[in-house]
Amino acid sequence: MGFDTSDDASVYKIDENTALIQTVDIFPPVVDDPYDYGRIAAANSLSDVYAMGGRPKLAMNIFCYPEDLPLDMVQGILQGGYEKVAEAGAIVTGGHTIKDAVPKYGLSVSGFAHPSEILTNSGAREGDVLILTKPLGSGILNTAAKAGLTEPETFKILVETMAALNRTAAEIASASPVHACTDITGFGFLGHACEMARGSFLAAEIDSAALPLMPQAEEFAEMGIIPAGAYNNRGYLEGMVRLSSGVSLARADVMFDPQTSGGLLYALPEKDAVKLLARLKDALPSAEIVGHLKAFDEYFIEVK
Repeated sequence: MGFDTSDDASVYKIDENTALIQTVDIFPPVVDDPYDYGRIAAANSLSDVYAMGGRPKLAMNIFCYPEDLPLDMVQGILQGGYEKVAEAGAIVTGGHTIKDAVPKYGLSVSGFAHPSEILTNSGAREGDVLILTKPLGSGILNTAAKAGLTEPETFKILVETMAALNRTAAEIASASPVHACTDITGFGFLGHACEMARGSFLAAEIDSAALPLMPQAEEFAEMGIIPAGAYNNRGYLEGMVRLSSGVSLARADVMFDPQTSGGLLYALPEKDAVKLLARLKDALPSAEIVGHLKAFDEYFIEVK
């Protein structure tokens, strides 16, 4: 499995019972606290394995940092990453460091799955329902936090949401007949939903009112506190997304907002989706049914 449909990780079939999943991700700090930064970056890196239906087992640190970065900050970043990998049931087996003016951290992750368990972002079927497992708005809230505008409780929710593994969602969903899956990261909700619809030769109809949002995300969007990546995502998706007149600009901005360590987006039959959502809600209260897939007409995404 390679580049054809922008899947979240590469997959190599070792034998009839084992497939190797490999992914890598790295980015500069999104929060000031080194330990939280390490947790978030690691959760983000691990997410691609869950999106492919696998279980992470091995991780290697990739770490760039300036020579004058205090040792306690270096230790904090690595400790945060180490603990998040351990929470995933995997182990850190080494890594590589590079001197760089701007800190950057992430993981190269190897996971495994039975070949029949592998999920792609292009297997959705007409009539499938879409379930999103984490709330949106991390890019907007991070932008607001840099300006000192977020309330402490809102910022805490932001950090813990980004640092949360997608392990629980993946384990709960493993018993359901999921047709397609992807995780929501830098291309924003609509970007990743579009990849799924496009790869499946379908259109996704999104219920904008059903989308779970982080506290204050839409409020800040109304104030124009939008990261540059959201505008890039909007531009890239031009001609592929149709927004109905009833969708506010702020709500649209949240849907284009680039996410850090976002949730999983599942496509599966409606009757199974209702059952899965009920199970997800016990552990992940923000999980919601956010749309469905239908035959392609003119746009890959239609937002109501």
